[in-house]
Amino acid sequence: MAEAMTEFDLTSPAFRADPYPTYARMRRESPVCRLRIPGFGRPAWLVTRYDDVAAALKDPRLSSDIAKLRRENGTSRWVPRPFRILANSMVTTDDPDHARLKNLVHKGFTPARVEDMTARVQQITEQLLARLEERGGGVVDLIEEFALVLPMTVISEMLGVPVKERAKFRRFMLNLLDGPPSGFLRLVNGLYNNVRMIRYLDRLIELRRAEPDDGLITAMVSAEQSGDRLTQEELVGMVFLLLLAGHETTVNLIGNGMLALLDNREQLRLLQANPGFVKSTVEELLRYTNPVQHSVIRHAIEDMEIAGQRIAKSDRVILMLASANRDETVFENAELLDITRDPNRHMGFGLGIHFCLGAPLARMEGAIALVALVQRFPDIQLAISRDKVQWRPNSLLRGLARLPVRLGDARKEAALAA
Repeated sequence: MAEAMTEFDLTSPAFRADPYPTYARMRRESPVCRLRIPGFGRPAWLVTRYDDVAAALKDPRLSSDIAKLRRENGTSRWVPRPFRILANSMVTTDDPDHARLKNLVHKGFTPARVEDMTARVQQITEQLLARLEERGGGVVDLIEEFALVLPMTVISEMLGVPVKERAKFRRFMLNLLDGPPSGFLRLVNGLYNNVRMIRYLDRLIELRRAEPDDGLITAMVSAEQSGDRLTQEELVGMVFLLLLAGHETTVNLIGNGMLALLDNREQLRLLQANPGFVKSTVEELLRYTNPVQHSVIRHAIEDMEIAGQRIAKSDRVILMLASANRDETVFENAELLDITRDPNRHMGFGLGIHFCLGAPLARMEGAIALVALVQRFPDIQLAISRDKVQWRPNSLLRGLARLPVRLGDARKEAALAA
């Protein structure tokens, strides 16, 4: 029998480059494994098999609300406002608090609302690609110049974030998500960026109190649900979450997705020839590339078992969505990219009450962006050697730091085709 793993560094360059062999080994040998992960403090249980992850995501004995657990255990402690606000949101609460917060914003992300935004997303996409086309076939960073700009523009317009404020939020997020992984530097970096982020969000909310518009921030400021309104701290936490979740997953879907298609050229050609496959392509890229690696940390609120492994009350549990989405017992040829895969029961957006609110928006943006990109630039190719591709140093989100591509001259190719 192979040696059991006792360490699992989610931040190591080797793991970031290709985590899937490690996940496969864990599913075989230690499907529920207690590990100490850099940057996560005390050890946690990692759950890696599809059926176990799916069951755990819907198990009310696993709480997302660490504050509630501490209150119940009599271990509550004072937390500075910057950490408290950004840590308290829909994804870190349980029902009924979760349902209350979700009900106050869900109308902005319904399928009907997303459908109404389709034309605007197409317009933004075409503008961005036309700008790239003017470069005449040179090398561009697809993350910085397309995959990031599109969803950031869309969610900012939805919320009512002024154009001049958008780049500032992105800088804060990079420092927050991709800062030092652990230790004193992480604490200092986190506190500094959190303070600046809270001030930034407070100003955005005050702007919309003074100058209401038709965006979501204005709607949340005035929203009432059963006579209830969001407090200032809840407003700040909600705006932070929507800005973060409203673009990060989509950035990684487009970036990771294009890299996967470039790695699997026959699949790219299949999509170019059959743009009607775009919906199944998006679902497969969510499964195959995993823009989100794992769930928010859960805490057991009572003694329980997962796959025969005893989990004690207060133990931390991390549900590895990326491993579940490559589980060979659920997905045929799980390690292969197949844009025609159907059915595709991936968990890229989670399951249960915390299923991603922005899933319809991310799917729509990803579909429009990917088809438009491969259609306009049929000979797009990676501009660096594959082993030079760099992944961001973040364990929760799996995304590329940069994606240099050579687009090809779309105008010249169109003229030749004519």
